[in-house]
Amino acid sequence: MKFNKNVGWIFTIMILIIIVTLSKGVFALEDEEVFIKNGSRDKKVIALTFDDGPHPKETNEVLDVLKKYDVKATFFIAGKHANWYPEPLIRTSKEGHEIGNHTFNHPDISNLSSSQIESEILKCEEILLKLTGKKTTLFRPPYGSYRKEELVNIAQKYNYKIVLWTTIDTRDWQNPQAHKIANTIIDKAKNGDIVLLHDYATNNTVQALDILIPAMIEKGFQFVTVSELIN
Repeated sequence: MKFNKNVGWIFTIMILIIIVTLSKGVFALEDEEVFIKNGSRDKKVIALTFDDGPHPKETNEVLDVLKKYDVKATFFIAGKHANWYPEPLIRTSKEGHEIGNHTFNHPDISNLSSSQIESEILKCEEILLKLTGKKTTLFRPPYGSYRKEELVNIAQKYNYKIVLWTTIDTRDWQNPQAHKIANTIIDKAKNGDIVLLHDYATNNTVQALDILIPAMIEKGFQFVTVSELIN
């Protein structure tokens, strides 16, 4: 009888271990499906992404360079900036670039409650839908800062993919020289990379695009939107 009880406890513990392991595996799979850091490594494609716009000057200048080379990119929009400067956002959408949600006020959402995060996302979503007529399914947390499990739950609730970026960070928001921004991408970019840039008050980024885009095309890369990259 004592032997049978021991066997029963061992069996119960084994079942619990299996359940916990499987649940962790499912959550890890959900993470992979919700969080996007890169696309397939099999194809020579790359996604340029621009955060924090729109801006009445730099966004239009970025769009001019992209149009020059017939390149499509993804813009993660701060809702309050869209409110202030709707025209460059409307142009961005009309010219076939992808629009993503970057919250309304650009806060560090790791310091917010779940309801505050949802409010930031939905308020931005509302202005984007109003100005472009399109519902985006891409979200990027400002500063790349978040509480993981909480953001996964919110993203799944509102049908968003959480788009981060590959290890390449040009830190162009610090306004380094254009050639430094460009060379960081030209030297380090790999198949399927998502590159982080900014189109809000970053003058040298515009000049860097005129250097890096033809250089990357010469290396055989194709520029795509984030959705094209992951699909």
